[in-house]
Amino acid sequence: MTDTRLSDRITRIGTSATMAITQTARDMRAAGLDVISLSAGEPDFETPEHIRQAATQAMNSGATRYTAVDGIPELKEAIIRKFQRDNDLTYSSSQINVSPGGKPVIFNALAVTIGPADEVIIPAPCWVSYPDMVKLCRGTPIVVPCGAKTGFKITAEQLSAAITPETKWVMLNSPSNPTGAAYTASELLALAEVLRAHPKVLILCDDIYEHLVYDRFSFATMAQVAPDLSDRTLTMNGVSKAYAMTGWRIGYAGGPSWLISAMRKYMGQTTSNPASVSQWAAVAALKGDQNFLDDWRATYAARRDRVIARLNAMPGVSCLTPPGAFYAFADISAVTEDDAGFALRLLEKARVATVPGSAFHAPGHIRLSYAASLSELDAAMDRLEAFLA
Repeated sequence: MTDTRLSDRITRIGTSATMAITQTARDMRAAGLDVISLSAGEPDFETPEHIRQAATQAMNSGATRYTAVDGIPELKEAIIRKFQRDNDLTYSSSQINVSPGGKPVIFNALAVTIGPADEVIIPAPCWVSYPDMVKLCRGTPIVVPCGAKTGFKITAEQLSAAITPETKWVMLNSPSNPTGAAYTASELLALAEVLRAHPKVLILCDDIYEHLVYDRFSFATMAQVAPDLSDRTLTMNGVSKAYAMTGWRIGYAGGPSWLISAMRKYMGQTTSNPASVSQWAAVAALKGDQNFLDDWRATYAARRDRVIARLNAMPGVSCLTPPGAFYAFADISAVTEDDAGFALRLLEKARVATVPGSAFHAPGHIRLSYAASLSELDAAMDRLEAFLA
């Protein structure tokens, strides 16, 4: 029964499956159970030392007070340099937003632009929060299934068919959570050609996994390959995944001034500024040495290859090799049609935490994070194999 004291806004959405399962795994561990958690989308590396030192210095120098609502000037300048260095994108300070996490960047952009009549196109499999964010803003998520045949990516034909007069946004996540799929420059150009025929449609590019790509994959983002669309493209990123700073809560974006200004106004009445100390840590992350990422990528790639090989050797399981992120999205439809039940039993019986594909609008799959040590991953694969047997 719905509590009548709650608004209809909260009843429209579900609980985040990834957070719920991860918390269940934490609770089981706290109870003394030997649980291997492959459910959280979180690097297992420590935040690099130079970033932690910057935070300590900020605290010791008194940088612990309110800041500008959407970011200190020093961090905005570091973000501008990052976009220029990595993506060949040029922004001014008025085109940069800093929010308390990547999720608020996306939500704030939706909150200031969509209403009850608006639709948001979301290719699926998709991150669990996208559709519910749209619902919270009273919009309608249009989830477009994109299967393994297209590498879990939306095609130009699918995009064209999904756009209606009510379409307000198209959301692209590359590399993707949950699949690790990533769009090439040519694939983005094909989507851009469709979008040019619909000048009122906004484009949101979630590039949070940008630096986690493997096998010499060349990352590209929409505003980079189609600069003529930059006046309606929000390019979102953050420090959580690349720099192992999930708990520091810093997300950022570059986009048209009219949108960034509205997001700043919205933040002024909701969250206010991101944590001051975290902002200074993010300055160090973006401006500091980036070479450690090469070692991290090599480690992730080795883990990915081990996990994918093990999964594809299991009867009834198949899994594409993703070019990015740190997830394996395994097809278990030959084993069961009930992926949610499968994930629950796997946790209860084998003590391995995964996330069912239905949470990502892709039933018949499970998502496993390989942001864990090889010994943990090997043990988890042994348990999964035994559970299947």
